Amino acid sequence: MKEKKRISTNGEPIVWTSPFAVLKDVALPPAPEARSGIPPRDAPPIATKKNRGRVEIIRQTAHRGGKTVTVVKGFTGIGQVEQETLAKEMQKACGTGGTVKEGRIEIQGDQREAVARILTDAGFRPVFAGG
Repeated sequence: MKEKKRISTNGEPIVWTSPFAVLKDVALPPAPEARSGIPPRDAPPIATKKNRGRVEIIRQTAHRGGKTVTVVKGFTGIGQVEQETLAKEMQKACGTGGTVKEGRIEIQGDQREAVARILTDAGFRPVFAGG
């Protein structure tokens, strides 16, 4: 049977030992990113191509029940898979939803600055079009 420990109620200090105290003397190996030069898993992909063309960033509300949507269009030489990857990265950075439709990327809300930054990092030349 396990012995129960009693806590003193007469004001004596409680002796407590941390279960992690033994770890302070142990030398831990460096993190995987630091020792192998591999970028972290959640890091955005590194763009290998620069000057990949001009894309237009438009803010729209028409035919959407009054809701604002940021639309990116004008991609040339980019496939559906890469558009979906860019859309996922934009959604994650903006904290909103979005989709890829008919060669356009649509992100919910007015997210033009964040979308422009991501496109610039990916090698595109974003242009704010429309009003």
